[in-house]
Amino acid sequence: MARRALPERTCVGCRRRAPASELLRIVAVGNEAGFSLRPDPTRTLPGRGANMHPDPACFAQAVRRRAFGRALRVAGVPDDGALAEYLTRQPPRPVTRSDEGR
Repeated sequence: MARRALPERTCVGCRRRAPASELLRIVAVGNEAGFSLRPDPTRTLPGRGANMHPDPACFAQAVRRRAFGRALRVAGVPDDGALAEYLTRQPPRPVTRSDEGR
């Protein structure tokens, strides 16, 4: 019996590919002040999503590169306060990098 391949996504921070189950999905939610980034750990919120390792280093890279606006196709710089708070509350998880050790 053939094994099915796991869906892979690219992290908007480090730009490495990983299985979708290892990445945190992020969506942009519109409000009167613009857009704000919301974590979607259950991967069920409607709308376009961006994927990122749940790692503060990847978050910092994505913010520095302004990757969320491009990935989510929103104009301007979305508010990342709720996402930053979510990442600081999460216990650190080891990030598996498939290209390390080569």
